[in-house]
Amino acid sequence: MQKQLIKSLYILDGRQKSLILMVTLFLFVSGIEVISTGLVGQFISLATDPGSISKSDFFNAVYQRLDLNSQSQFLVVLGSLVVAMFYFKSSLSFFSQKIIFEFGFKLQGDLSARLMNLYLDAPYTFHLSRNSASLIQNIINETSRFSQGVIAPGLTCISNAVITIALVGLLIKINIMAMVVITCILLLSYLLMLSLKSRISLWGKQGSDANTEMIRVINHSLGGLKETKVIGCESYFEDQMETQTKKYSTSASLALSFGNLPRYVIEAFLISFLIGFTFLFLATNQGNTQGLSATLGVFALVSIRLLPAVGNLLTSINGIRYSAYSIDKIHLDLMELEKNAIIRRKSKPFVLNARPTLPFENSIILENVTYSYPNAQMKSLEGISLTIRKGESIGLIGKSGAGKTTLVDVILGLLSTQIGDIKVDGTSIYKDLRAWQNMIGYVPQSIFLVDDTLEKNIAFGVSGHLIDSQRLRKAILAAQLEELIEHLPNGLNTIVGERGVLLSGGQRQRIGIARALYHEREILVFDEATAALDNETESLVTEAIKSLSGTKTMIIIAHRLSTIQHCDHIYQLSQGHVLNSGSYDEVILGKKVQYEAI
Repeated sequence: MQKQLIKSLYILDGRQKSLILMVTLFLFVSGIEVISTGLVGQFISLATDPGSISKSDFFNAVYQRLDLNSQSQFLVVLGSLVVAMFYFKSSLSFFSQKIIFEFGFKLQGDLSARLMNLYLDAPYTFHLSRNSASLIQNIINETSRFSQGVIAPGLTCISNAVITIALVGLLIKINIMAMVVITCILLLSYLLMLSLKSRISLWGKQGSDANTEMIRVINHSLGGLKETKVIGCESYFEDQMETQTKKYSTSASLALSFGNLPRYVIEAFLISFLIGFTFLFLATNQGNTQGLSATLGVFALVSIRLLPAVGNLLTSINGIRYSAYSIDKIHLDLMELEKNAIIRRKSKPFVLNARPTLPFENSIILENVTYSYPNAQMKSLEGISLTIRKGESIGLIGKSGAGKTTLVDVILGLLSTQIGDIKVDGTSIYKDLRAWQNMIGYVPQSIFLVDDTLEKNIAFGVSGHLIDSQRLRKAILAAQLEELIEHLPNGLNTIVGERGVLLSGGQRQRIGIARALYHEREILVFDEATAALDNETESLVTEAIKSLSGTKTMIIIAHRLSTIQHCDHIYQLSQGHVLNSGSYDEVILGKKVQYEAI
């Protein structure tokens, strides 16, 4: 429990003062609750025996000070005070509950944004080892479980614990035997709750894991919807989803059901106690029904308040145990990613040419670049050295697994060299990696498109009001997109659908090229950018790429040899090494090596 508390405080990150203020408010509300409940008991006692006012030093002093004419007037004043206190207590309770909700949901939103920020800033290798479903689960569901299932119930626990202790203290004053019995009842309920501790925690973990799996199944089934329908394997994903929903519903229902069990046990025990106490009182105090009425009135009122207070307390504790698994998941990612990371500041809207870049006048030099993936036995790149002059186009060729994509990922700054360096005009890119990446435009084989307009997909990451129409037009012409736009129903304002589902593969690819050109990066990286295109479309795109020769520095991973015919230098990779290099004629036509297009 102590470890979980420490982790929770780390996740709360600076909100401890707010918690202290809320706890102080809850203590005040609890105090008002106990005082008002105690006054009700006194009111019942005085109403059944008005003469007892003079027997109480406190009430007699108040009666004398108010200079009232009769005991009935005093009862009216006392009753009005009790009613006023209950109205005041109800208002404060509503206000405190409202604060809990506001704090919980604000915390959930802030945590989601904090995790999203960290995941976006995380090293590329972090994402290589993590399923996106688990990240989505953490951002959406685990933050909700922590905020609404741990923190909010935790605050409720504090409030109800104070009320329970105070009401038990009130019973001590009324009847010591009743206090002993009720304390025993509470102790039995606590022991029952303690016996369920490990099971509820296990059900919480199972529920969280099932939630993650449901997101994963949804991603897989809907992400590959076309293949799913063509193959006809809908039932496969439906069965997986049904399995996980059953696991989730079973764990959640068990946790919630058994979490409320102590509450029902307390209710049954307290009612049994009241009935038994009545018979015992009548047997030992024959004829004194007036004293029984006053005592039972107080017991009944205390029980009415004690039942929900203890019930909510135990339910909240079990709820915290059920949701406690979220603490470990959120804390683990926050600690891992914040430990050595500089958290990205909230950036201003993206503006072209407003971000720093490295000086680039002469060349980019890769010096003895070596890289191996985490836990991999073999090096993906070993001793790669090459020079790329400004305005030059180079082609990277090689069979699958030769290291082409890994080399490009290192050049992009997504992977950091373990040995060697990359220098731009003598300056290491690792001195300011962001400035280096601000110089690069990347066109992958599979273009990611958002479910938005064509215009916003080309000017990806730029707020609508900041889109430069001249740059947009220039990029469209260079990427051979003007004919497509003319045939679209709303032109540039046409919604392309999720992942560009309304467009052909070639059209999506040219949008990716237009995106790189719009941002006017000095260095363009084409990662098999024409691999998915037909011959005619490839020819158009290749011509567009050729037209950039001399004005842009280009790095091209080749799928087809025709894509790299215009390149100034060709590098053939094999098993992480540069096997051959030279001009297109030397490497391909001269058949320095036998090369087959992939």
